[in-house]
Amino acid sequence: MSLLCPNSLPATRLLETLEISRVRFLPSYRSRVPDPRFRRFGPPRFYRRAPLSMAAFLPQENSAAVAAPKSPCRIGDVKRVTKETDVYVNINLDGSGVANCNTGIPFLDHMLDQLASHGLFDLHVKAAGDIHIDDHHTNEDVALAIGTALLQALGDRKGIYRFGHFAAPLDEAAIEVILDLSGRPHLSYDLIIPTERVGTYDTQLVEHFFQSLVNTSGMTVHIRQLAGKNSHHIIEATFKAFARALRQAIEYDSRRGGSVPSSKGVLSRS
Repeated sequence: MSLLCPNSLPATRLLETLEISRVRFLPSYRSRVPDPRFRRFGPPRFYRRAPLSMAAFLPQENSAAVAAPKSPCRIGDVKRVTKETDVYVNINLDGSGVANCNTGIPFLDHMLDQLASHGLFDLHVKAAGDIHIDDHHTNEDVALAIGTALLQALGDRKGIYRFGHFAAPLDEAAIEVILDLSGRPHLSYDLIIPTERVGTYDTQLVEHFFQSLVNTSGMTVHIRQLAGKNSHHIIEATFKAFARALRQAIEYDSRRGGSVPSSKGVLSRS
């Protein structure tokens, strides 16, 4: 059956056609046809709608987003005293990158400044050690104390991202660091530093620093050298990449809602 167009048929013929096809037509519709000779229906009527108030687009009181409560500062405070060293460390994970570090080892102080600045946490380190022998004991005990302070500040590790991954360039050098605040200490270290010293600092102590920090903080760290020829650049890029990866891992995940980021429900040092 061909389609019917109201504009091409007289009103009376249209009504007869609809009657034959058994389509019911309301009497009120018939009354709208004033004259059988009327060949066109009037245009449809559009009713103007009252404009909505802008208040309708604003969030209602019962649907407004509730701001998450501000978490207290996560602070670690450690005093480590041995016959070889006297070390004090204070760390605030929710700080602003302030560093005040004096270990008696200038290059190590410079690297600790990188940790605080790029990790965006406050770090205060005071150390006195037997550097008249060498830097080994002081380097080690500073790292052990920082790791212990991190362990304290992280607490039960609820609500954090837990994982961090960052690659940092410094001129020709590029270093990648992947870490997991898992509670399980492990270090995978793959740096090739071409010189034995940077200033007075023994470059072998870089690996020992991160191994000591990993042991007491309970984290898994992978350090990989992507490029680099200058010893200073390689080491500094390593500390910067580690700081940024740690910053990612310790930040709060709003979607987690304060739960422990583990299917086991706990992140422990065991």
